[in-house]
Amino acid sequence: MNKSKLTIEQLRLMRESEDHVEFKRCQQGNLSFNGADKQKPSDRRKCILGYVVALANAGGGHLVMGMEDKFPHNVVGTRQNENALGQLENDIYKALQIPVEAYELFDENNLRVVVVAVPRHPVGKALKFEDVALWRSGEELTPMPDKVLFSILQETDPDYSQAICKGITINDLDKEAIAILKEKYARKQNNPTFTSLPDIQALSDLKLISGSKVTNAAVLLVGKAEIIEKYFPQAKVQIEFRNTEEQERFDKRLSFLSPFYVMIDQLWKAINDRNGSVPVQEGAYMFDIPFFNEEVIREVVNNAFAHRDYRLQSEIVIKQYPTKLAIISPGGFPLGVTLDNILTVSSTPRNRLLADVLALTGIVERSGQGMDVIFRLTLSEGKIKPDYKKTDDYQVVAILSARVKDPGFALFVNSIQQELPENQKLSVFDILTFCDIKEGLQPKDKEIAKKLFSMGYLEKRGKTSAIRYILPRRYYELTNNIAEYSGLTDWDDRQVFAVLLPFLTKYGKAKKSDIARVIGSHISETQLRRIIERLSQPGGPLVKSGKTTNTVYSLSPEFRGQMDLLQEATRIGLTHLLKDQDNKSITDEG
Repeated sequence: MNKSKLTIEQLRLMRESEDHVEFKRCQQGNLSFNGADKQKPSDRRKCILGYVVALANAGGGHLVMGMEDKFPHNVVGTRQNENALGQLENDIYKALQIPVEAYELFDENNLRVVVVAVPRHPVGKALKFEDVALWRSGEELTPMPDKVLFSILQETDPDYSQAICKGITINDLDKEAIAILKEKYARKQNNPTFTSLPDIQALSDLKLISGSKVTNAAVLLVGKAEIIEKYFPQAKVQIEFRNTEEQERFDKRLSFLSPFYVMIDQLWKAINDRNGSVPVQEGAYMFDIPFFNEEVIREVVNNAFAHRDYRLQSEIVIKQYPTKLAIISPGGFPLGVTLDNILTVSSTPRNRLLADVLALTGIVERSGQGMDVIFRLTLSEGKIKPDYKKTDDYQVVAILSARVKDPGFALFVNSIQQELPENQKLSVFDILTFCDIKEGLQPKDKEIAKKLFSMGYLEKRGKTSAIRYILPRRYYELTNNIAEYSGLTDWDDRQVFAVLLPFLTKYGKAKKSDIARVIGSHISETQLRRIIERLSQPGGPLVKSGKTTNTVYSLSPEFRGQMDLLQEATRIGLTHLLKDQDNKSITDEG
């Protein structure tokens, strides 16, 4: 949640009702987690889960254990969830899907206090414990009054981006960012004269300012960095880099806090610096499929910025692995969007002004079309569907895989798109139909299947009473004709060496079995052998010694003699160390 933690001094003077705080002594024993030891429903509610639900329904607040409820609140100390606050957070999330933050404080006598910070309920949704929407009424937890429940159910997301940012003037906006905004609008709208408009006029035309008043959207998009940091610290974007998907701690983290029209290119550059590609070849025809498609990544990140909930103090976090990218943005899906209708519904934007300006300047697509782009391009590259299953009411989690599972399918779709005119290109639903049929499923939309069949992109099998569609011979020929190495590996030389380097740095050498264990099942044994052979050629980073079963690999003398470089390479993921794979050399670009 990233809220500022309260202090014991602040807690002592807080009022339970006004400040939405619930104080519990918990001096002699722990507060029950779920009230399972009580018989009466009214007694079971007085547990951690019950108070969390009631606080969330009241707009968020704090559950405090280890302090008296009598004002001023004295510290009595508690052993509640001692050495297990992380587990408490996880258990609450599993039970309620509410992302709380639990932390401990100590007073001058070293008495321990536990605080659970609870976010507000999702817009339009009252939270429940044992199927009852709870409400704090004095010392009791009671069913929520009908009037309050009705008001929550009628809630809509306000346009936070359209609100005026008090105390901000046009002098607090960044001229470079405004120039980029004007140039992008002029290009997208085919209106070159827009770039020559005075800044005030351009911003006014886009409704980012109203007279002398500046909107939140204007600050987020073109505000000076120091102004954004002061008024919208939650607008920061963090990128964390990890060499393996199993590790919890990041190897490096970059923070970005600047006007979005400046930041978007910085974000893509940071991600692309650690990008790779999969070569796909069929005969003389060859192209590379990037691990992370620029258009897809920009669309996901831009959507996260445009549609996140800025009332939450959390930041957007991007976690990049060698073959996976996770983008986590605060706030659930906009109203009306679910996992089932994510490609079909026209949602209500949470930040309409912000989204409108980004659409007018060509940064994001309109009316949910951005999700079409994300799915269409990802599937067209032979990858699995973007995964949004970890999304909940408090955050959207988009997981993109870089692994090219079916390079033949990528060739198949690419060849069709090249021969079709611009106004007849395959849609995301056409490609989803191909995917269903490829997996042996019946197409969800029979009309789309009929259309693709009439165009010659599907074949029929079976009798009239049991007819089924299959992909055409063209797909299977492309798949069979792909060169052996093409597209079958998710990793290139850079990815393998980046994962292997920490092991060699620690242990000095590695047997073939060690390398296979470290790399895992990401690539085949044949592919791994070829990559290791390339890395251990003269001038490469590895040295091979020994024969047959006694063969070991170690870092070359050049690398061993530059330990400072090695440490930095490990820290930054070797992005800039692999320069010329054609020459099989790895050099420092600084």
